[in-house]
Amino acid sequence: MTGRRMERAIRILLPLAALALLIGAWELVVVAYQIPPYILPGPGAVAATLVADWPILSEALINTLAITALALVVATVGGVGLAIMFSQSRLVEYALFPIAVVLQVTPVVAIFPLINIYVDNTTTKLLICAWIVAFFPILSNTTVGLNSADRNLHSLFTLYGASRWQVLRYLRLPSAMPYFLAGLRIAGGLSLIGAVVAEFVAGTAGFGSGLAFRIIEAGYRLNTARMFAALILISLAGVVIYLVLSLVSHLILHRWHESAIGRER
Repeated sequence: MTGRRMERAIRILLPLAALALLIGAWELVVVAYQIPPYILPGPGAVAATLVADWPILSEALINTLAITALALVVATVGGVGLAIMFSQSRLVEYALFPIAVVLQVTPVVAIFPLINIYVDNTTTKLLICAWIVAFFPILSNTTVGLNSADRNLHSLFTLYGASRWQVLRYLRLPSAMPYFLAGLRIAGGLSLIGAVVAEFVAGTAGFGSGLAFRIIEAGYRLNTARMFAALILISLAGVVIYLVLSLVSHLILHRWHESAIGRER
């Protein structure tokens, strides 16, 4: 038990120690070479800017997270729904899965000019771009999970006369849950990336502007400290999203699935 606690403490302390060393080296380089703040501000200057510009940056963070969350919800509903359709009909899967692959492999920056032509609302444009990036991992993982149900159990369900809905409800969906949650963790980070990239491409300004626009604005003004502060907020938001989704996955799986049970031993 003591060894287990020691291992957990090391896993927490080592990244913190590495981060502290990185920040210390950053400050040392800035001071030693007297680098101007508009080229490379020190950690202290970035922290001061983060505090001073918090009203602006926090509003931009909320706007970016709103697009991220909405895109993740839409991607989850659409991805799971389409995966269920795939599991029920091979013809539907053969017809639509290649289209989903095309959306996945096509860069969103290449699609955005078309979206910009056909969609007037800026929020909808950002949402579509973020959704395109986040959609495929959920669809792909859930489809694999639904098709990975134990065939012996499937034969048993058939033997007892279970309907397609009963097989889906009591066999396929529980079997797909670990795969879906893994895809959800991936999609959470990708939805944030998609939202930020869409903001960069769209160049949205004014009310509802996200962190990407604040980075662009700070770059034009040579306010490098604000650029770093916005980047830090994006990184922290991505880490928090991943941790929250990992916690959700653990709470759902830790009582019955080996992937989560093994981590508690």
